[in-house]
Amino acid sequence: MGRKGGGQAAAGLRGKRLAVIGSGNMAEALVRGVLRAGLLLPDAIAASDILEDRLRIFREQFGVATGTDNAAVAAKADLVLLAVKPQVMGQVLQGLAPAVDRQLLISIAAGIPTYAIETRFPHPVRVVRVMPNTPALVLEGASALCAGAHATAEDLGAARALFEAVGRAVVLDETAMDAVTGLSGSGPAYAFVIIEALADAGVRVGLSRDVAQLLAAQTVLGSARMVLETGKHPAALKDMVTSPGGTTIAGLHALEGRALRAALLDAVEAATARSRELGRKK
Repeated sequence: MGRKGGGQAAAGLRGKRLAVIGSGNMAEALVRGVLRAGLLLPDAIAASDILEDRLRIFREQFGVATGTDNAAVAAKADLVLLAVKPQVMGQVLQGLAPAVDRQLLISIAAGIPTYAIETRFPHPVRVVRVMPNTPALVLEGASALCAGAHATAEDLGAARALFEAVGRAVVLDETAMDAVTGLSGSGPAYAFVIIEALADAGVRVGLSRDVAQLLAAQTVLGSARMVLETGKHPAALKDMVTSPGGTTIAGLHALEGRALRAALLDAVEAATARSRELGRKK
């Protein structure tokens, strides 16, 4: 798992043009990350949306071209990021159909499988599906990518480079995307609850609210970074903090008594099941 779009994958973006269809928060985060990483220049990116206020942000903050005609913006691109809500995807694809021929389509619409996009076109189209998560907004996202029936290894590499500009990315089979949704897609909400609970606990034992929240958030952030940067199993890192008869083992015993592990296991399983259910309705 890499980050910041390095290596061969990033090279696959050289000379490419990116069209961003939909200019919401995730699209904004991606454009910011791509420009910050130097993967593309502003004149190689264009954004389309029906909301002028959103397009103004893209023009003023990033210096990219904007428009309200999705097909016109996509026609000039090599990569087309579909960053629209799932419920309007069909309408958007219908409008794009006359303009899409050689372009790679990259969809971040939750729950929409690649075949549902491919079948909207009268000819084979290359599709990569991505499940990002909200920490991409601060360039610390976790994204999973899968290829459609016609996408190539080069296509996956180019898409992966885009999302490594806003965090870390993995390539999986599409059958794993519901599990990704249950874990990393919904996972930030679980982490926020844990941070909130830790902060509440800090207040309960006498800390001020702002100090408790800062310590809780930084503790979770630092712990996550230790897992990623050391490569050690979380259990080994936990043991480094846990001395015999000390404070940490007392706290861990309380967590086990309240079945924290089981609650998180159940949360991921429930979210995965719900993702499958929603996918069947598409």
